Amino acid sequence: MVQIRIAMAQVNPTVGDLEGNSRIVVDYVRRAAAQNAHLVVFPEMVVTGYPVEDLAVRNSFVSASVKATHALAERLDAAGLGGLPVVVGFLDRRDGVGAKFGQPAGAPQNSTALLHRGRVRLTSAKHHLPNYGVFDEFRNFVPGDSLAVVRLHGADIAFAVCEDLWQEGGPVTAVRAARAGLLITLNGSPYERDKDNVRLELCQRRAREINAAVGYVNMSGAQDELIFEGDSLIVDSDGELVSRAPQFEDHLLITDLDLPRADPGDPPGGPVDGIRVVRYTVSTEPVDRYEPRPPEVTPRPDPVSDIGEVYRALVVGLRDYVLKNRFGSVLVALSGGIDSALTATIAVDAIGADNVHGILLPSSYSSEHSIADAEELVKRQGITGRTIPIAPVVDAFQAANPVDGVAAENLQARVRGTTVMALSNQEGHLVLATGNKSELATGYSTLYGDAVGAYAPIKDCWKTVVWDLARWRNAQAERAGETPPIPENSISKPPSAELRPGQLDTDSLPDYAVLDSLLDAYIGTDKGLAELTSDGYAPDLVERVIGLVDRAEYKRRQYPPGPKISSRNLSRDRRLPITNRWTP
Repeated sequence: MVQIRIAMAQVNPTVGDLEGNSRIVVDYVRRAAAQNAHLVVFPEMVVTGYPVEDLAVRNSFVSASVKATHALAERLDAAGLGGLPVVVGFLDRRDGVGAKFGQPAGAPQNSTALLHRGRVRLTSAKHHLPNYGVFDEFRNFVPGDSLAVVRLHGADIAFAVCEDLWQEGGPVTAVRAARAGLLITLNGSPYERDKDNVRLELCQRRAREINAAVGYVNMSGAQDELIFEGDSLIVDSDGELVSRAPQFEDHLLITDLDLPRADPGDPPGGPVDGIRVVRYTVSTEPVDRYEPRPPEVTPRPDPVSDIGEVYRALVVGLRDYVLKNRFGSVLVALSGGIDSALTATIAVDAIGADNVHGILLPSSYSSEHSIADAEELVKRQGITGRTIPIAPVVDAFQAANPVDGVAAENLQARVRGTTVMALSNQEGHLVLATGNKSELATGYSTLYGDAVGAYAPIKDCWKTVVWDLARWRNAQAERAGETPPIPENSISKPPSAELRPGQLDTDSLPDYAVLDSLLDAYIGTDKGLAELTSDGYAPDLVERVIGLVDRAEYKRRQYPPGPKISSRNLSRDRRLPITNRWTP
């Protein structure tokens, strides 16, 4: 057996910021070198950020990625770090001639590169291209057909990319045939609620299948709607957990492993399951034995409930959207209700109270307790608050063009939306929409009214989850000896849009506990009327809710993006035609 010290860099790149991402790589390689690492591995497409979507089909972007990766190798060498082998993910293009899978030679590939002594020494590309859920990689890339194996200090280490670990055959099969002692996958694996230990269990299963240790380095941070939780880990060849990084933060996971010494003879030859093995040797002799570091195993914060995990994911999603898009502050319309209260709280935790502005927009129907609750929230959290009554503006509209009923209710919402966007334009704030998934699913929102904004932090949270998150956040504050950030009345009172006297959400929608359960079954699993009815839901309720969901598709297309925390959100995961007469 030979000793290898692996450094897995769980980092947060920005799509398109090739220079900034390269600086991150250099910084973490320097940190790994200071801790005497023998190898540093970064996440999937760290050079370009991930996912790049249709940037991948721009020849200029592919060329820039290739150039930046070669320049990164030179930069590491110039910094005195060239002797430390580094593996990065980047956007490459396929060599060769002829067409394959409908795309020409030179088509983009999701690739890995080994950087060593100032040069790119070895590349390979992702073989299995996911085409489900949020992934659309068959649109953007062509598959690779090789497995990279590096001999380091006498041990053979193989490298693959994300989906290659999840799918049977291909690179995983080739790893066993290549007799590698360790497989490390580079990942940009998005967060989803209820995943629990799915990644860990996958790594454990693969380790036992290939009789090799498995390392899983994942991205951190967020990109648009996707959140990357990190949670990088290593298991040994028996599937036992060796080390694990924290969730939702950047981290350098250093792990000492004992790996089998590679056969010094000729390596196995020939393709395996259609995969060629390509090799590079850094060194053939083991390092002298040394005292290994105690392994780092970060426990999950709460093994019973994942609500805290969801809350942290939402904070990361909002933080990175604001910072990566270079906004200095956000604006939230505060109604005194739970949705706007939770949105403001997430914003404060993400970017600080000094950068959060709350605006109260009371109408003639706004209750005294709602105004008081919104004012109390501003006071508790120390955000900048102001009040602009909308009744005079609504009256002016009514004088010019009288409307009644739902049109009059929507007019109030649209006056609020116009006011919020005017302040955004004037002062440069990013407007946060405060709608939840239950409202978004059923169309219980007003276009150009409460639906305005550039980002929607709770758009993938059912209303019942919104309450759970608010209670969790208040409980966290109490445990820390702090004042709960959300007024209790905002949590406990019946929800209402307050667009007419005595209005409650339950006037138009079923009880949220029932509604959310039904919506989750319809949207999350595509069950139809017959299946939902057989599950025990009243047929008239099912028919009504399905009708609300299907008719609201046009509204969802115009709603701002927001962080994905469920296995099936209402934008990237679920794509349905607006014009649609099919009744499930």
